[in-house]
Amino acid sequence: QLQASGGGLVQAGGSLNLSCAVFGRTFSKHFMGWFRQAPGKERDGIGFINTSDGNTYYADSVKGRFTISRDNAKNAVYLQIDSLKPEDTAVYYCATGWIASRRPGDYVYWGQGTQVTVSS
Repeated sequence: QLQASGGGLVQAGGSLNLSCAVFGRTFSKHFMGWFRQAPGKERDGIGFINTSDGNTYYADSVKGRFTISRDNAKNAVYLQIDSLKPEDTAVYYCATGWIASRRPGDYVYWGQGTQVTVSS
């Protein structure tokens, strides 16, 4: 089970730190991905982290503003979003799988999502 949290309403230029807690599963040796889905759009892969070695990969569109990290002791991953823009408004999801991928279909277990709304 995955549980995402930390979303909210923020002004453009602000920051948010989203959390994803993993319950009931072995945290290591997985890939944890972050995704977002804006209204009327497909779910889009932001990036992912290898929970074993901490290596990360990001979509070009978010490099420099988004940072994924993990805390293996807490079975949690985080998504730090800086310099928020109105176009970042979406439901943000975390997911876990065994493939290094940004494609939603490659992930097996999903959290329920957390809403991020950025006002201009």
